[in-house]
Amino acid sequence: MLGATEYGQRNSALLIIAHFVFYFACIAEGYTKGFFYCDELSMLGAALMTFAMCILYTVIFSLGKFWTVKLFIAKKSGQSLNRGLLFKVFKHPNYYLSIVPELIGLGLFLHASYSLIIGFPLYIILLAIRIKMEEHIMKQYFQNY
Repeated sequence: MLGATEYGQRNSALLIIAHFVFYFACIAEGYTKGFFYCDELSMLGAALMTFAMCILYTVIFSLGKFWTVKLFIAKKSGQSLNRGLLFKVFKHPNYYLSIVPELIGLGLFLHASYSLIIGFPLYIILLAIRIKMEEHIMKQYFQNY
């Protein structure tokens, strides 16, 4: 990807696996509880997931060819920091405004309380490691980060 270097391959792989496992756990838990009903909790979950997908679309559109689920840094001449409003207000909008609400929303939508109580904190640990790693790398490559 544009002569970029990938960082945190293990963390990226674990995040992808954790995402699939969390989805599977929520769906399995929801299925066993009979998730095919609509109440205030499932409506809140659907609203959170819709919000998360809108943010994801905005982030992908804003970053264009530089958006990826992996942590790539291109040569300095190959990319620059995104200075859009979303990125000024939130350093990591994809994580805080897309992934976190998506996972919480799915758990609420499917009434998957055990998945939220057990799986979500484990996912957040991996995400926190990713954010810390990304912060460190971005500071190395971009003086004004």
